[in-house]
Amino acid sequence: MLPLLHHSCGFGWQLPRCREWAGTGCATYRARVTTTDVEPSPSATQRPGYRRVLLKLSGESFGGEGKFGIDSTALDLIGREVASAASVGAKVAVVVGGGNIIRGAALAAEGHIEQATADYMGMLGTVINALALREKLLTLGVDSRVLSALEVRSVAEPFIRGRALRHMEKGRVVILAAGVGSPFFTTDTCAALRARELECDVLLKATKVDGVYTADPAKDPTATRYERLTFSEALEKQLRIMDMTALAMCREHRIPVIVFDFKKAGAIRQVVDGASVGTLVTAD
Repeated sequence: MLPLLHHSCGFGWQLPRCREWAGTGCATYRARVTTTDVEPSPSATQRPGYRRVLLKLSGESFGGEGKFGIDSTALDLIGREVASAASVGAKVAVVVGGGNIIRGAALAAEGHIEQATADYMGMLGTVINALALREKLLTLGVDSRVLSALEVRSVAEPFIRGRALRHMEKGRVVILAAGVGSPFFTTDTCAALRARELECDVLLKATKVDGVYTADPAKDPTATRYERLTFSEALEKQLRIMDMTALAMCREHRIPVIVFDFKKAGAIRQVVDGASVGTLVTAD
């Protein structure tokens, strides 16, 4: 018989379960995920277009247009879009950036801070965004966990592949913070790595435009959008989908990438359902 550990809330938990809920205030935490105002999908019992997805969100998406910090309207939009995607039955993992909190690369480039230290600062910024997204999802009734590549046990679980897979199998949204936990790697590379580790069917790259274009559509009115590309074409044409390391990793492991406009209502759910949205980048 496993020993019980009693919390101040009056609930007794067997030790493994207690550890899972540790640091969350178990009674309050459980109450917050029992109801939802996200409309359930009529097809929630059907197999989605993609069984398991990894969503990459930039830090800028949390801050609103050109802003630093976390914008409440932007956070609400992200939370509802992720919740809607999870409602159709897909297993969802989210990698978050931290550019809205601090731009470590810019500080390092200006010579203020050594790059490794600046990168660690950026990782801590992603933890802030991950916690904000978790809290928003909980208010929507969506069970979620933050797993961090840096140890910050008071607010997040450490990233362990088996633990992340278990959370996903239980239907929880897994929010991945702190990149890969090492400097000199982008969160795009983290997204590609985690997509492979968590056996995801597709990597969803959320951007401010509705796909990959021949040129910057904000600067070139003649730019046209690609419906479909191969990784080789993207590398050859130097299209800025994600950094080259991430792109090469996706190509090597044959992980398709869908680039889409996350601000378009229902876009994430449409992608999960298998609809043709944005630009699909596939193996050669």
